Amino acid sequence: MTSSNRPMFWVPSGYFTMALTYNMLTAAAVIMFSNLGMDNARAAEYASALGLAYTIKPLFAAFVEMYRTKKFFVLVTQVLLGLGMMGVALCLELPDYVPVMMGLFWVLSFIGSTQDIATDGVYVTALDSKSQARFCGIQGLSWNVGKLAVMSVLLALTGVLHQYVFKQDPAVSGPTWARSWQVIFVILGVVMLAMAAWHARVMPDGARAEHTPSTPGQALATLADAFVSFFQKQGIWLMIGFALLFRISFGFLNVPSLLFMKDTLPNGGLALSNQAFGLIYGTFGIVALLVGSLVGAAIVARRGLQKSLFILCCCVNIPNITFLLMAIYQPQNILLISAGVVLEQFFFGTGSVGFMIYLMQQLAPGKYSTSHYAFATGLMGLCMMLTGMVSGHLQQQMGYTGYFIFVMLATIPSFLICWFAPFPHPEPDAA
Repeated sequence: MTSSNRPMFWVPSGYFTMALTYNMLTAAAVIMFSNLGMDNARAAEYASALGLAYTIKPLFAAFVEMYRTKKFFVLVTQVLLGLGMMGVALCLELPDYVPVMMGLFWVLSFIGSTQDIATDGVYVTALDSKSQARFCGIQGLSWNVGKLAVMSVLLALTGVLHQYVFKQDPAVSGPTWARSWQVIFVILGVVMLAMAAWHARVMPDGARAEHTPSTPGQALATLADAFVSFFQKQGIWLMIGFALLFRISFGFLNVPSLLFMKDTLPNGGLALSNQAFGLIYGTFGIVALLVGSLVGAAIVARRGLQKSLFILCCCVNIPNITFLLMAIYQPQNILLISAGVVLEQFFFGTGSVGFMIYLMQQLAPGKYSTSHYAFATGLMGLCMMLTGMVSGHLQQQMGYTGYFIFVMLATIPSFLICWFAPFPHPEPDAA
């Protein structure tokens, strides 16, 4: 058996590499913007807007399927991402780097989303259904290891470099942080190029998916048919409401919660260093999220989704109160802050499993199940993008305490849509 036929050689590295780009652009970028001196409104708006490419990727996925091999697109995108990350490092030397940096980030987000499409395509077409099921856990674990590398290791490294190598005050935001982030982008660029070289040796080409269009006209016709049939589903508007609203409170919470942990005490934040943030959120929080996901899956397997949905809705929404309590009391004890983050992330992971299973089992089934699932996750991404873009502006107007009260009020639509969510398809027997 050649190395290209051994999924263990390329599945972990492929999904690890996918996670590096996505989490750098949509999560670590928030901390970077804060370090560089952006206000919360701009930091939240810019980082959330970078999620657009990942939200709309179902619209151009069919065109990637049509040309060359899927492996070709994986390699090209990873090389471009590597060069682009190094380009970001260079642009931070410019006196007015923000427009150039954001332009590069915008381009990289579309290249990164294309990498996701191509890597998923190799996974789906190079592995049989049995192998796909066997490697599904490794796939998810590898993606989360990539998230851990960005949000824990690299974020902590920026703090160490800034404070101990470049001898700068970690409590002061501004252009002095640029050098530390330049190192991070060089590291990411080197890793991307190394992964491209590795995947050139070990990744299979991937086959053409069944019914892949052969011309742009066919691709557009298929997309249009999938789009029309999506709106013909039984209970579709309530299901669309579910996809948009079930996690709306998290959409409002996500970016401001990161900024809250970094902001200064006089501004109402917790004043965590990058090192402490990387440990608490990037390590403890991610581990809690993974454990919560396993617990959520076990709950659904035992009780069934319909019976569990309200419980899972509570898990997603009620623990948001931990950030309200931290905003009121501004604890400086690392253990207390860690406990708050772990609690919120654990229950969010538990509840989110039900959300994804609902999209798979109730909204996606039909002639175009893959496309319809992609549309559903696109609606989820749209919610996260729009709420994220306005969240920083709202937080600046309300202050952290007032804003986190608003986040608790934003849980109401989630409970309402959960109550009315239709179940047009029978659930599989609980396992």
